[in-house]
Amino acid sequence: MEVKLDRIIAVRNNKTIYRDGKLAIKLFDESFSKANILNEALNQARVEETALNIPKLEEVCKIDGKWAIILDYVEGKTLAQLMSENPDKFDEYLELFVDLQMKVHEQRAPLLNKLKDKMNRKISEADLDATTRYDLHTRLESMPKHNKVCHGDFNPSNIIIAKDGTPYIIDWSHATQGNASADVARTYLLFWLDGNIEGAKKYLDLFCKKSDTAKQYVQKWIPIVAASQLVKGKKEEREFLLHWVDVVDYE
Repeated sequence: MEVKLDRIIAVRNNKTIYRDGKLAIKLFDESFSKANILNEALNQARVEETALNIPKLEEVCKIDGKWAIILDYVEGKTLAQLMSENPDKFDEYLELFVDLQMKVHEQRAPLLNKLKDKMNRKISEADLDATTRYDLHTRLESMPKHNKVCHGDFNPSNIIIAKDGTPYIIDWSHATQGNASADVARTYLLFWLDGNIEGAKKYLDLFCKKSDTAKQYVQKWIPIVAASQLVKGKKEEREFLLHWVDVVDYE
């Protein structure tokens, strides 16, 4: 497949996203793990088999010696853009956001990696003392085992509202199957990390109300999710995340 790399639409750590007509090209740096790139493509293919609207995977290839994932391009604005452009509509957009996340959790994709396995691995990799890691592993082990599709990075910038109003969910690189409340705890933390504390609280209240989930149940996941976020090694996030990891109980 011949693609042109002349229109950059986003630059992230270790990857650049280009647009060529109806295609989006995610081009990874040489430093990026081949296994992680292929896992992302596989996640995408697995989630395509569910009832969710997501961009279709077209090809995995190498361009100038670098691995690339080629997907259908979805024209539109992200929910994050819409929220910042229309602050008066925040509650309305948040409602849509929660409905979409609940729809994700209704899906099943039995071949996705298990969330619990991933979390156990992340806790082991986290730069934390042995006592804290032991506490987190024990807490994780005690959590109910589910098999719901979890996005793993569900935030408003990963939702594109197409021109006809259809919402598409993008970036399935962190997808797993497991307990939906872990996914909710991560989204709650992502609002916090973005500095939107009011939004985080509104989000958690709304999700728990709509899904009839106890807030305490989601909060039990927060230390586990915060520990897994630590592995990303962002210095500016460390102190904040350690605060969440150290809070053993919220009740």
